[in-house]
Amino acid sequence: MRVAVVGATGAVGRELRRLLEARAFPCDDVVFLASERSAGSTLPFGGADVTVRALADEDAFKGVDIALFSAGASRSREHAPRAVEAGAVVVDNSSAFRMDPDVPLVVTEVNADALELLRTGGRGIVANPNCTTMTAMLPLKALHDAFGLVGFTATSLQAAGGAGQKGMDELLEQIEPLAAEPDLLRSDGATAKGLVDKPMVHADVLAFNVVPLLGPLDEHGYTDEEMKLRNESRKILALPELLVAPTCTRVPVMVGHCISIRALFQDRVRSVAEAIASMDNFPGIVVEQAPTPLAYAGRDEVAVGRVRLDLADDHALDFFVVGDNLLKGAALNTVQIAEELVARELT
Repeated sequence: MRVAVVGATGAVGRELRRLLEARAFPCDDVVFLASERSAGSTLPFGGADVTVRALADEDAFKGVDIALFSAGASRSREHAPRAVEAGAVVVDNSSAFRMDPDVPLVVTEVNADALELLRTGGRGIVANPNCTTMTAMLPLKALHDAFGLVGFTATSLQAAGGAGQKGMDELLEQIEPLAAEPDLLRSDGATAKGLVDKPMVHADVLAFNVVPLLGPLDEHGYTDEEMKLRNESRKILALPELLVAPTCTRVPVMVGHCISIRALFQDRVRSVAEAIASMDNFPGIVVEQAPTPLAYAGRDEVAVGRVRLDLADDHALDFFVVGDNLLKGAALNTVQIAEELVARELT
């Protein structure tokens, strides 16, 4: 088994490399691919140093069985077909192929059987969902199985790390100059914003702030991040008419996306205990009173808390979800998909 990691030097790439080792993924050889700028550098793996190769190299995917992509949508569109042509199955972490009907969009605990499309057709590519969608899917699937999901309203609080290493770096660069002027933060935010460079990654200054704009707006006033949450949820849960009302925001947290969800069901939700019981036995979920992104940074589980019966509708439930966007939201699910491919002999 030969595995390629595309985008090996990035934030998600680092987690992919770590998880392949930590989970003892059955690979005999690894290929680390990145930009020309990173080519020639070395990365540790399995007690040795592996030289990073340029993604554009003609034989980059020679002999590769599984290629794990985390290098952005444009690179995936260009290079994933090359990997498939060379004989690899691609697991792609970008938005490039998620809504392609010939590409399974998979959360392993929720719809791993969608991978069987690779046996009968498909494009040789498996898509990883958006990190916000991923976090929401586990509890929504568990509750759907128990009560029959009709729709949900979701407000996300997404970490800077959702924009990659550059997103985290931009937040860190803003903190010190703004923290040095607490009076301005309290009384003259416009002047305070002038103390830092114009944001290049986030839509506004993120430090000590909340930014309710993630991506370009469509003609209805929704961002692409919000539409991903709706469209991907429908595909993963196989509920094409699922009602989704999304609002996505960016918050000054390094790692860990949070989502406040009001879910509506066909069946009456009789008690909080019944709702919690449906999630307690679902793989990958931890239920506690009030989970936070800081507490779950570096943890594989998705945490659900603040579970409440809705005040207005006995067919609705309110809860709060937290997940590390670099782990279950990205790298962990990618590796779990690769493990499923091996177990199902789809490579």
